[in-house]
Amino acid sequence: MPEIAGPSPVETMNETTNPKLVRALDQAFAEPDQPPYRHTSAVVVLKDGRVIAERYAPGYGVDTPILGYSATKSVISALIGILVRQGKLAVNDPAPVAAWQNPGDPRHAITIDHLLRHTTGLAMGSSLNASLGSAIAPVNRMKYVARDMAAFAESADLESSPGSAWNYHDGNYVILSRLIRDAAGGHAADVLRFARQELFGPLGMRNVTLEFDATGTPEGSSQILASARDWVRFGALYLDDGIVGGKRILPEGWVNYSAAPTSDAWVGYGAGFWTNRGDSYGATYRTAHGWPAESFYASGTFGQYVVIVPSERLVIARFGTSGNRYDIEGVSRLVADVLAATDRNGRLAVGN
Repeated sequence: MPEIAGPSPVETMNETTNPKLVRALDQAFAEPDQPPYRHTSAVVVLKDGRVIAERYAPGYGVDTPILGYSATKSVISALIGILVRQGKLAVNDPAPVAAWQNPGDPRHAITIDHLLRHTTGLAMGSSLNASLGSAIAPVNRMKYVARDMAAFAESADLESSPGSAWNYHDGNYVILSRLIRDAAGGHAADVLRFARQELFGPLGMRNVTLEFDATGTPEGSSQILASARDWVRFGALYLDDGIVGGKRILPEGWVNYSAAPTSDAWVGYGAGFWTNRGDSYGATYRTAHGWPAESFYASGTFGQYVVIVPSERLVIARFGTSGNRYDIEGVSRLVADVLAATDRNGRLAVGN
C-alpha cells in the first residue's frame, strides 16, 4: 500500500485543509465540564488513500500502538476471509472444529458464517453486558481463567439452534482464532508469519501487536494493538472490495458480505463489523445522527472506532477511553462533520 502520510502528524491547519475540518477535530477532543469525560486519544482521517487530518492526545503519536478491544474481531474476520480466498475455509460449511465433528453433535451444524455473525447458539453468556452478574458468565471465565480459551468455548452447549438467534460474545471469535492458528501451521509464530505476509505487510501496517493465550491461539476477540494510522490502513482495505495496490487480499465480494446485516442483530451487526445497512435499531439510530447508510465500522469498548464509507473513499479512526456510551454521539458528530468538510471527489470542501 502506498504511504498514507509522512513521518510527522498531518497538520489540519494548512493550505490543503479548511476550518471545517479543524473544527471537526476540535470537537472530537473537546471535553464536557463534568463527567463522564471523553478522553479522546487519537483521530485520523484518511481520504482517497491519504491522511488529510490527524490529532493525538499527549502521550500518543503516529507510531503509538493502541488497543482495539473488539475492533480486533474485524481483523480476525479479514484473516478468515484470506483463508476463504485461499480455499482453506468455506463460510457455509461446518466449522472444522475437532470437538464438533460427530454428525450427531448438534454443534456440528455451526458454520464459519455463524461464528462470524455471532449466531452459533453457544451458551456462553453475552459480551455486551457489563453487570456484576456477567463477571461469572462463561465468556468471562473463558477470557480470564481458561488456559486454552478456544477449547473452553468449543465445549459450551447450545442454548439455541445454530443460525436461529443472535448473541454477541467473545467465544465465537476465539474459536475463529483457533481455526486461523491451525490453518497457519499450529503455532503462534505461524499466525504471526501468516498475518504479516497476507495482511499487515501488504497494507503497510508496521506497528501491530497480537496477544496469544497459553496455547498459541491469538486472543482474537479483543487483543490486537496497532497505531491509529495502522487502523486506518486496515479500514482502507474495505474501500476497493479488498484490493490494495492491485493485489486482491480479500475474496471478491467479501467486503459487502462483511457489511451485510445479520438477522435479529438489533444493534446492526454484519460478519465481523458493525453495520449501518439494513433497518436495525442501531443502524437507524446512527444514520439519523449523520452516518451514511452504506457505512460500516470496526468497534471496541470504551470508544474505539474505524469507520468506513466506501463511496466517499473515506476512513475515520477514533480512539479513546470514553465512559459516556463510548462517545457514540461525539463520534456521530465527527463522522457528519468530516463528511461536511469533504466532497465526493476526494477534495476538501471550501468555505467556512
